[in-house]
Amino acid sequence: MKLTLGFSPCPNDTFIFDALIHHKIDTEGLEFEVFYDDVETLNQKAFRGELDITKLSYHAFAYVVDKYVLLDAGSALGFGVGPLLICKGDPEELRSKLVLHPSSLSIGIPGKYTTANLLLGLTFGKEANKIEMVFSEIEDAVIDGKIDIGLIIHENRFTYHEKGLNRICDLGDFWERETNCAIPLGGIVANRRLPLEVQHKINRLVRKSVEFAFANPKSGLEFIRAHAQEMSEEVMYKHIELYVNKYSIDLGKEGRKAINLFLNVAMDEGIIPTINEGIFLTP
Repeated sequence: MKLTLGFSPCPNDTFIFDALIHHKIDTEGLEFEVFYDDVETLNQKAFRGELDITKLSYHAFAYVVDKYVLLDAGSALGFGVGPLLICKGDPEELRSKLVLHPSSLSIGIPGKYTTANLLLGLTFGKEANKIEMVFSEIEDAVIDGKIDIGLIIHENRFTYHEKGLNRICDLGDFWERETNCAIPLGGIVANRRLPLEVQHKINRLVRKSVEFAFANPKSGLEFIRAHAQEMSEEVMYKHIELYVNKYSIDLGKEGRKAINLFLNVAMDEGIIPTINEGIFLTP
């Protein structure tokens, strides 16, 4: 059985899926046609129900729960992993403006349906002047003066200071202080049209792929490097260490609690639509 699979070329995703797509584990008769896209492109594909299995933002997941079910394996949750707001000027001055006059500032965001954008709304309200951009272009847009503030994710949190940019705040701080829960960034979902036994097989295989990667951390180095553009090996593994953890093997009660709370808070704030069905893979 051949299934379509979408994930980002970022090191955390290539680290997770290397063993699966390169048959370093027994895939139990499943084959995969892989699509590599940035997270907002994957979100848009999920809205259209294009892929059998895909990575997406937890923000976007709220809009496709009728099409996809969340797997227990493969997620990116954690503490200290929040998206950052950065700028070229005085960070304190811009933070004050963002609090008092958010509509006066232009903020480059990595996509409307990213979890980063949802956290921005929870922290500073909905009045900011947002400009959607590919996440990898945001730093340069700040440097060139095209935007006042950048909302950065992924490996850019390790590189912005090298370009002379300053951090305004970590949006994850708000969430962690208020909830004492991990921040749910992105998850792996399976199309609900797939038979339940196939959904469970996918979940099992993703978990085995993550476990293989942890047991053999250098096994996928060439594959990870091939998709990491000009990223140094040090940054690659910092990226992996930050975003791949125990929740990537299995959400567990803590992970599920964090996701439920995250979506409930977003519903209460009117940022996402009401969810009326189960979101997790059923036993």
